[in-house]
Amino acid sequence: NSPGTIDSDYRGEVGIILINHSSENFVMENGDRVAQLVIAKHEKIVWHSAQEINHSERGSGGFGSTGSN
Repeated sequence: NSPGTIDSDYRGEVGIILINHSSENFVMENGDRVAQLVIAKHEKIVWHSAQEINHSERGSGGFGSTGSN
């Protein structure tokens, strides 16, 4: 799967690209489900610079560091 982003101010037609990597013909029928739309809230944030940040329980642990032992 490859996600795409549609900006909130876009007003044009939305489409998908389908590629058949098989050597066999592929027939799509009206009503076939071939795509999924996920709506995500867009947050406007303000960044603040900091010389130091407070210690946290996680610290600088990377991927998997908050999982169970």
